Formats: sequence, C-alpha cells, structure tokens
Amino acid sequence: MDGVADFGNVGFTLVFVLFALFHCVALEGVARTGIFFGVSAVVSYAMEETGVRTGLIYGTYHYSDLLGPKLGHVPVIIPLALVHDDLPVVGGGEGHAKRGIDGSALPGVTAQALVAAWVITRWDMVMDPGMALAGNWVWEHGGAYFGVPRRNYLGWLLTTFLVYWIAGWLWRNPPQRAAAAKIFAALPVIVYASFAARYIVANHFPALQVVAAFSMGVPALVALIQIFLREEGAAAEVSSSVTESAADGR
Repeated sequence: MDGVADFGNVGFTLVFVLFALFHCVALEGVARTGIFFGVSAVVSYAMEETGVRTGLIYGTYHYSDLLGPKLGHVPVIIPLALVHDDLPVVGGGEGHAKRGIDGSALPGVTAQALVAAWVITRWDMVMDPGMALAGNWVWEHGGAYFGVPRRNYLGWLLTTFLVYWIAGWLWRNPPQRAAAAKIFAALPVIVYASFAARYIVANHFPALQVVAAFSMGVPALVALIQIFLREEGAAAEVSSSVTESAADGR
C-alpha cells in the first residue's frame, strides 16, 4: 500500500475515477453515466464551495494547496473524488435495491438515496481524519471525532443524499441490457473493500482500524454477497414462474 500512497492523492483519485466511469458506462450506458457524473460533480462542488465559504454545512475548514488547482475555494479534484466514492455504491447496491424497492416511485428513489448516503458517509468516517492529518484540509476549530467536527458527517449525509436522490430520479427507468458477469459486476465492491483493507492494515489512528472494518467492510461484504446471490435468485424466480405456468395449464 505504500506504493499506492506514494502515487499521490490526485493521481490515485484520477485512476479510480476513470475506473468508476468506464465500469458504469459498461453496465449503465453513456447517457446514465453522464447523468450521474454531472449530478455528482455539480452538487458536490456547490456544497463544498458553500461549506468552505460559510462553515454552515460541514463545519469551519479550508483546503490547502496539496490537492492541486482550485475552482474558487475547492480543489478541482474534490468533485471527481466524490464521483469515484459514489459509483461503487451504484454498481454494488443496484440489484439489491431493485429487489425490494420500486426505484421508479418517489418513496423508492428516496429510500435508495438514504441508504446510499449512509454507506458513503461511512467512507468519510475513515478517510477524513487521515486526510486532515496529512494536511490536505484543515479543520480550523478541530472536532470531537479524531479532530473532525460531527457536523461534517451530517453535511456528508446531506450532500450524498442529494446526489443519489437527484440522479435516482433521473434514472427512474432502468436500461434494457444483458446481465454482466458476476466478477465484472463485483469490481466496484472489490475496490471499495480494498480501501477498507488498506485502512485496517495500516493507519495513523489504530482505533480507526476497528471503524474501517465495520463501517466500510460490512456494506462491501453485503453488496458482494448480493451480487453473487443475484443470479441464483433470478434462476429461482424463473423456476417458480415455470412451475406456476405449468400448474395453470393443468
């Protein structure tokens, strides 16, 4: 993992943004990927810029120059980082969400957005303390959670909820496409799990190893299991339909 860290946060983010985009295009198509990318980038930038200027959304903070050029007060890489954070949840949780929730109705879109926002905020619970310690951004008054204010996580919940709610509303009608191979569909979840493993194995805050295992590891494990059970569930539904049809024919 040291080699990955040496690559730098900006380079590391760009690699995974490209991975997330290509994977989403393969599964969802160019139009749906463009919608999600646009919504995520615009909403996250607007919330971050407002947050830095006012301190009302996440708490009082500012970005250093370590993350590259800025648009206003926010490094350009930050909205891209949220895209690669968000897309693994899209890829890993989609089938699970659609089984029990009508994603075309307002309650379904809202429920999916709430679950997704909660998962993504778990990510920030592990990432933010280390990134702040490295000097990428500064919490000007500190905070109760490893130097991070608790308001930050309410801000993350709000930001990611808005991203998923808006994108989910625009994604109401799923595309007709062939099912992807299980290992290909599982790639974003594997990436997400690798981040959890990285924080578990080596961390500046030993206590965060426990946080990473349960906050990032659990949703990754659930999504991975769902992907590998999805095909079996579909086969069972087909078998049940055939049996019912045969019974009706008699």
